[in-house]
Amino acid sequence: MASSGEHHPAFEEYCECIFELQEDDVEVIQARIVERLHVSRPAVSEMIRRLESEELITFTGTSIRLTSAGTTLAQQVVRRHRLAERFLTDILGLSWAEAHHEAGRWEHVISANVEVAMDRLLGSPTTCPHGNPIPGSEYEAPDSRRLVDLSVGEGFTVSRIPEELEFTPGLLDFLESVSLLPGRSGTVTATSTDGAMTVELDGSHVGVGAFASARILVTA
Repeated sequence: MASSGEHHPAFEEYCECIFELQEDDVEVIQARIVERLHVSRPAVSEMIRRLESEELITFTGTSIRLTSAGTTLAQQVVRRHRLAERFLTDILGLSWAEAHHEAGRWEHVISANVEVAMDRLLGSPTTCPHGNPIPGSEYEAPDSRRLVDLSVGEGFTVSRIPEELEFTPGLLDFLESVSLLPGRSGTVTATSTDGAMTVELDGSHVGVGAFASARILVTA
């Protein structure tokens, strides 16, 4: 992957945002970027123009897509972010939310040599702590389903907490506190028509809202 420092951090952040929205099957329009990055619409419009002039993005109608160069840049940043999250949680013992916040800073300054050393120390992980794939790893996607698609009585193992949920205030703290984590198993005990659910994890009953249940991926 390309070495760090070839692009302004703002370019990296926008390409990363577009990559993650595409990864979560969200149509990438300027309004989604405004929501994700918490910046003004005029600021996003200006940056989109700059990204297009740098040939990092292209348009299909109103939808924004990364070019090959944009994808390469995004994968580099996402890889370093997710390796940093692994390091911060697995080695330093930070919480999910703390690691996510700190990794947002580290992703722009990790050098190629540090990236290689970090990957070696961590044993070449294939996912971040939330189960999202690390670009450039040997990740193989499991046969996952949305939690909301399960019925009462079905068992499951959490496989992935998509990036969209990582940006929802307080949600990472909640999921970590109730142990709704990748690799943890549970059973659906109740569902409602709006998509909210109750699941049992290690003998405890946990309520999962409709927004989260429609996005958390599990293997059944």
